[in-house]
This record gives sequence, structure tokens and C-alpha cells, in this order.
Amino acid sequence: MIDVQKASLEHYFSADLLDCELLNDEITLHVAAESILSVCQQLRDDFGFEQLVDVCGVDYSQYGGTAWETKSASENGFSRAVDGAGNMAPVEEGFRFAVVYHLLSIQHNQRLRLKVRLDADLPIVASVTSIWNGADWFEREAFDMFGILFNGHNDLRRILTDYGFIGHPFRKDFPLIGNVEMRYDPEKKRVVYEPVSIEERILVPRVIRDDNRYSGNK
Repeated sequence: MIDVQKASLEHYFSADLLDCELLNDEITLHVAAESILSVCQQLRDDFGFEQLVDVCGVDYSQYGGTAWETKSASENGFSRAVDGAGNMAPVEEGFRFAVVYHLLSIQHNQRLRLKVRLDADLPIVASVTSIWNGADWFEREAFDMFGILFNGHNDLRRILTDYGFIGHPFRKDFPLIGNVEMRYDPEKKRVVYEPVSIEERILVPRVIRDDNRYSGNK
């Protein structure tokens, strides 16, 4: 079994890595999407990462936005959010989404994180269910919430939202109030969907101030 160190991982996966980070004793490997299956297979077989702890999606379309950076209140306290300031940051090089894999090696008592960047228009990556069966529902959740497609998944359907749900709720451009609302119709004796009837309003604190308890001032 190969030793799990940053240098050994960089050397072993030199042809597949986009970057390798070490922060707080945790290693993050940035892997090209087309290499995810081979890298995961080798991490399990050659490095002892026998357990997949989690798979999640990320939407970077508002990454670095300034919607929450405020030290002073406006007239009504909420106008900045209501007016839509802090627009979406540009998507770098067409990569808007990412899939993050959290691995655990029980024999080494070590964790490892993998990140795969995906295209903004067609976020698709190979399913790792053939390597870790536990990826099944994780990938379905990422598909449901972010619209990320996992090629090779044998049951890629929604897992948290309704079958007729429109859109993907964890995408940054998804309205907080949703696209439709539902209610029970006593005449039709079933649940019906209707356009949202409430006004969208994004609320943020009036002022975000520094906490003097941690500023060093007594």
C-alpha cells in the first residue's frame, strides 16, 4: 500500500492532477473530469481509501460576490439586497459547477478530498457507483439539487423534490420562493400546482458589524 502523503499523491497522479492543496492537514486533489474514474479506482485499491463519505455539488456562479459585505445600513436596511446588488460573479473559464468527493481511509486514519470542475452549460461527470456503491444516493441528490449529470448511474432520478419539480433548488440562480406553489384542491381531490403568488424578497441583516469580543479590545 502506497503512503498517503501530498508528495506521493502528486507524483503518482501527475498526469491527472490540476492542483494539489494541503490545508489544516487535509489534502485536496483537483482532478480533471475525464480522469475521475481511474483516479478513484487507484485511490481505493492502491492508497486504501475504501470508504466514500460524501459526494456533493457546488455552484460557483456567485463566488466572490459582495452581497453580504456591508458595514453601514441603508435607509430601509434591505435596499441593497432588494435592488439586486452583488450580481453573479463571472464563471471562470466556463466552469460553473464542481463535484466534491470526501474519502476516508480507515487503515490510515486519513481523509482526502477530490474536486472536479464541470462545464457551466453541460455539467456531466462519470458516476463512481462502480467503485463505491454508497455514491448512489449522493449522486442522485447532486443531480436533483444542482442538475449535475452522472454518466453511468443506473437510476439517476430526483430523490428529494417531487417528480414534476421544475429546476434545481441549490443553483444560485434558482429563486428562493421557487417557481410554483402547491395546495390541496378539495374539488379535484388532489394536490395542484400554481404560479407563485408571493413577492420575492431577499433579506439580509441591516448591518454586519465586527464582533468586539474578538477584536482584542477590552
